[in-house]
Amino acid sequence: MAGRGGSEQPQRVDANTAAGAAPVLSGESGESAAPSDLADPAEAASGVLDLLGDPSAEEVHLTSRPESASTARRLALSVVRLWGLPQFGDTVELLVSELVGNAVRHTGARSFGLRMRRRRGWVRVEVRDPSRALPCLLPVHDLDISGRGLFLVDKLSDRWGVDLQPRGKTTWFELRVPER
Repeated sequence: MAGRGGSEQPQRVDANTAAGAAPVLSGESGESAAPSDLADPAEAASGVLDLLGDPSAEEVHLTSRPESASTARRLALSVVRLWGLPQFGDTVELLVSELVGNAVRHTGARSFGLRMRRRRGWVRVEVRDPSRALPCLLPVHDLDISGRGLFLVDKLSDRWGVDLQPRGKTTWFELRVPER
């Protein structure tokens, strides 16, 4: 099932989820002692990926807790910076938060996976969880205090959708980016 842009074929996902999820970063407000104080942002981004895993190389498994949204945002922002696309950082951070929030809040899963891909002119971010329940794009009203997640994904991404897997689903969004 897809939002704008049609349906996609299911992606192959690493079956190594039995090994367990990566830990959530410790520290106040879920932040890490990762090398964010380094002068070079690319070096700091690389350090975060070395510490937690690189979602552009393989799916990174995170514990399904609200604090994991911070970790997922940090990973996604690090990848976007390494790809030389810092102008997309805010959008990627916000949309990753929304997809992770849905996976944590609505699936009852113990963990979820984060994966990022880049192809010519596009960046794709995927959040995989073991639930086959489809997310719903609800109408949003001015005074609503919740239920805006997919609305934001729909408005800020160029395409988004859901691919059902044999065990679970992958919810994804794509952004058009300058070609390399």
